[in-house]
Amino acid sequence: MAPRQRQKTVAGRILLSYALVTAAFLLTAGWGVVAQRQAAEEAHLMRSGYLPLSLAVRDVIANQDTWNTQLNHITSAKNPADISVWFESALRLGRPKMFGQVRAAISRAFTGNADARQIGNGLMEETTRIEQVLAADRELIQRLFAALDQDEAGRAEKLREELVTRGVAGKKRLSQLEQRVQHNVDHLFDLARAREQLAIRLLLGMSAFTVLIGALMAFHARRVLKPLALVTERAKAVASGDLRPHPVVASDDEIGELAQTFENMVTAIARANEQLLTAERLAAIGKMAAHVTHEIRNPLSSMALNVELLEDELGEQEREARTLLRAIANEIERLTALSEQYLSVARRPALRLELENIGDVVREATEFTRRDLQRKHVELELEIDEALPLLRVDEAQLKQAFFNLLRNASEAMPAGGTVRISAGRAAEGGVDIVVEDEGTGMDDATREHLFEPFFTTKSHGTGLGLPITREILEAHGGSIACEPRDPRGTRFRLHLPADEVGRPGAAAEAPALSPLHEERY
Repeated sequence: MAPRQRQKTVAGRILLSYALVTAAFLLTAGWGVVAQRQAAEEAHLMRSGYLPLSLAVRDVIANQDTWNTQLNHITSAKNPADISVWFESALRLGRPKMFGQVRAAISRAFTGNADARQIGNGLMEETTRIEQVLAADRELIQRLFAALDQDEAGRAEKLREELVTRGVAGKKRLSQLEQRVQHNVDHLFDLARAREQLAIRLLLGMSAFTVLIGALMAFHARRVLKPLALVTERAKAVASGDLRPHPVVASDDEIGELAQTFENMVTAIARANEQLLTAERLAAIGKMAAHVTHEIRNPLSSMALNVELLEDELGEQEREARTLLRAIANEIERLTALSEQYLSVARRPALRLELENIGDVVREATEFTRRDLQRKHVELELEIDEALPLLRVDEAQLKQAFFNLLRNASEAMPAGGTVRISAGRAAEGGVDIVVEDEGTGMDDATREHLFEPFFTTKSHGTGLGLPITREILEAHGGSIACEPRDPRGTRFRLHLPADEVGRPGAAAEAPALSPLHEERY
């Protein structure tokens, strides 16, 4: 047995829609948080790293400019001893402090990922080399002031020129260091600007994606809940009296199941109303039949007896009178049969169920009507499964149902034809019987009222044969349906449900494809 497909629920679909919208929103919000965090980290890096580093490098350069300026006037100074104090203070305190600030700023600015640390290491090495190169100025300054103290103007001028050259070279290297720092700052700004533009584009894209997902989910939820609105409209129509069958919108969730269940309920109500109407009509027939039986049956019996007595009194010479009396007797018999038919409808006997072979019941019913059908040039074809199960049925009433169907079939073919009867196992258990003729058939409107009491298309019919037949089938728990036959004619499908108690062992173990017994009269 195939596993049952898991039913999708409306709650699950709505929850999935909400989850998708929430996921899109969280994705957008998450990206915004990441972008804001990166922007905050970069702002912190600028404030605590690059800005102090730029200021520290700028201070070193400014100090070097002052150093070079002082060197330009050192040989012409009136009191070189005062200037020597400034140079000594710059060499002992100023330069070490400023270069220490540069190294500290580099350490703070480039402590992130491996690439940042590599850049920081390069700047740190360059700063150290510049400091080491400028550290040699101490000895030259000492020699310069010694030459000034000894009034060695020529040697002092040479030392001053060497110090100026070194100062210019040191400033150039400091300026290159500043350019490297500025380049890193510009690169950081470029990255921040590109990230900002990317963040804006992604934010717009994710916002549009979220709106799109929300719109799609709203449309999906509306489509999922649409059958519920149709069920509501259908309920209003049913409340106003519309019990006609309507197609159900296919849906594999509980709303679809509700719609199908509601439509099944409407069908059951329509069937119950139809059965109630039929019961009311049959009750009216019963009252009428009782009245007809009481008022007409006894007079008819007396008339029939008197006609027989008159016929016995007449001699051979009154042959014409005998003919008239026989015609009267035939009409009396017809009226008696008609009253009996109405009486059978009103007082349907209780079922007397016995185990029967449905194939034998069908054969006996067709054999009983065979001669009558042959007189009407109607040929019978039987196709009966020999392995039909035994069912608990009322043989007499079931034969009456077959008699009604065979009579209708023969009357549908006034010029003769073939009636085909087949009996076989039903797919859901029980027995299916098909009776079909080659008559002119009938339209859909006629088939719709076919099983209503007193409905007939014949000039001499009572309209009770098929209602009685359906009543007999439904009393057995079965059903009967009428459908057109291709290319012409009518087909009646009868179904008798299975009776497990009455199913013999041999029949129960019969193969799925049982041999068929065909007969032709």
